[in-house]
Amino acid sequence: MTIPFRWLGFTVSGRANAFVPARCYTFSMSEGRSRTLLWVLIGGGAFFLFVLAVFTLVYLAVHAGTGEATLGGFGDRIGVVDLDGVILSPQPVVDELKKFGDDSSIKAIILHVNSPGGGVAASEEIYREVKRIRAEKKKKVVSSIETVGASGAFYVSSACDKIYADKGSIVGSIGVIAEWMNYGDLLKWAKLKNVVIKTGEFKDTGNPARDLTPAEQAYMQSLIDNMFGQFIQAVADGRGMKFDDVKSIANGKVWTGEQAKDMKLIDNVGDFQAAVDETAKSVGISGEPTLVHPEKDRKTLLDLLLGDVSQYIPTREKMMEQNVGFYYLWK
Repeated sequence: MTIPFRWLGFTVSGRANAFVPARCYTFSMSEGRSRTLLWVLIGGGAFFLFVLAVFTLVYLAVHAGTGEATLGGFGDRIGVVDLDGVILSPQPVVDELKKFGDDSSIKAIILHVNSPGGGVAASEEIYREVKRIRAEKKKKVVSSIETVGASGAFYVSSACDKIYADKGSIVGSIGVIAEWMNYGDLLKWAKLKNVVIKTGEFKDTGNPARDLTPAEQAYMQSLIDNMFGQFIQAVADGRGMKFDDVKSIANGKVWTGEQAKDMKLIDNVGDFQAAVDETAKSVGISGEPTLVHPEKDRKTLLDLLLGDVSQYIPTREKMMEQNVGFYYLWK
């Protein structure tokens, strides 16, 4: 007859002194599962908080600088559009101008300029949009030149109601330029030949593998002269000056803001805040106006983690000299 009894949580059988685990084994398994569940909860919670923090940082970075656009009441707002860097496309500036022009709550627009100019056609499109807003929407557009407002950027500014610039700002450079690299001698050194099949004498004018012919030189100069005349006329119209008076100073030179004021190329010497204050008063805004900026490009999480890598990526600005083009550009 076997007489089982319990001792310290084990069942002891009279057969061959065998010990069979009982309650302690059950307690040990239960305790292990509880600890595992606890660590899973702790780890999951920490991961959730990390993800939440990352998304919060991304949200704040994306919406930084846009708070001004949602503050203040209607009727006391001034739109601010940045014209920054080399102008190779009329976008996004034209779209931003159009948006503010169509917004009845925007009393005026300030074009914040820091650009050496750029493409002829791109500059012209922005110029025309400024003119359109002034004529059709009866809305004041003011240019505030920061460090540089030269060539195409000055072309655009001349369409505005007023131009402000700091004393040390770079202003002017009324002129047109076209340039490209000629690597014909390099091809000869490498014993390579450039093969061109064309339909007319001027079809490959500007071919970087050879020099211009006299006829091509005259042809290119005629194009530049025509664009130059357009530039002079635009400045004359915008600044209320005579064509010949503008032409007499249109030699490619730049001047300081202080010099430009005496030459009637700008209206007032003053910084961005001065432009804001005086523009606000001129459109009947009392007190500090609300400045409305277009929504900035959304950054990805990768941008935030790796920082700005644009300097390592080829852009149209960096590749500009590789293509034949005509520019209102100060270099």
